[in-house]
Amino acid sequence: MKISCNRTVGMWMYQNGGGAEIEQKMILQLLDRGINSVTGLNLRYSEADKSGLRCKGFNLADMDLFFSYNAGEQTVSQIYYYEQLNKLIPTINSYEAFRISEDKFQTNMALSKADVNCSDFFLCHREEPERIRDLFSKWGKMVFKPIDGWGGVGMALIENEHTLDTLMPFLNQMDIRHYYIEKYIDNDHTDFRIDVVDGVFIACYGRQASDKDWRTNITSGGQIIMREPNDDVVNLAINAAKACNIDIAGVDLLYDREKEEYVVLEVNGIPAFATPEQEKFGLDFNDKKIEKIVDLIDRKTSKLV
Repeated sequence: MKISCNRTVGMWMYQNGGGAEIEQKMILQLLDRGINSVTGLNLRYSEADKSGLRCKGFNLADMDLFFSYNAGEQTVSQIYYYEQLNKLIPTINSYEAFRISEDKFQTNMALSKADVNCSDFFLCHREEPERIRDLFSKWGKMVFKPIDGWGGVGMALIENEHTLDTLMPFLNQMDIRHYYIEKYIDNDHTDFRIDVVDGVFIACYGRQASDKDWRTNITSGGQIIMREPNDDVVNLAINAAKACNIDIAGVDLLYDREKEEYVVLEVNGIPAFATPEQEKFGLDFNDKKIEKIVDLIDRKTSKLV
């Protein structure tokens, strides 16, 4: 039976690590619901005028939705077009949710406003470096983070006065307007990653730091570990995604051993699917995640038909 397609979505999906296969599964499931897909739409190569915003010969303003899922190839130009496109058609995630998830300070402000447990944080202008010393006197161990960094890049653990004295000249040379600091959370160097799609729990796994680093990020030498979800971590992650008004999220949590509670560390807007190697390890959530994303696209575009 041939299904008539009356909706079209644009897609930009990462292709490595099994991404191409995941994209193909998504395309087929969308077709089953009467939704055509146009893939490979890297907004970096777009152009725009009065008639709309075009990429690869397609006017994206005529599409029903744009699905962007490629963290590794983001550029300033791509993000700028993404913002403009979301003023014309729905996007997943919305540009506003994307913007919040890309900024650690804005994420924690949103979480705090919604009374979602997150790390203690502090932001000050670069012309007030003495505030960092005041904070160290109050908190002791703390972490400097770029507000828009990912993968643990640029983070620095401040454990003592010597580390702080070494870091300050380096910070003064950086091209940043603000200093962003979080209080160090006493943890066992493992974390939880909870995937959420459209307010629904998808998966729970974790990462463990290497013996040579305190960061759990894979790019910093961390490794994937299996985790069993519990109501506390699942509810906290769902509430964090809701606070950021984000459709798809990978919420990173730590267990604070001092306070004996879970804490939201980050809300990631483009959480990766499990790679083929990770699937062999036991992470088997890809099919569920694909189905829920297709459900989400179907629901959002159905309102337009």
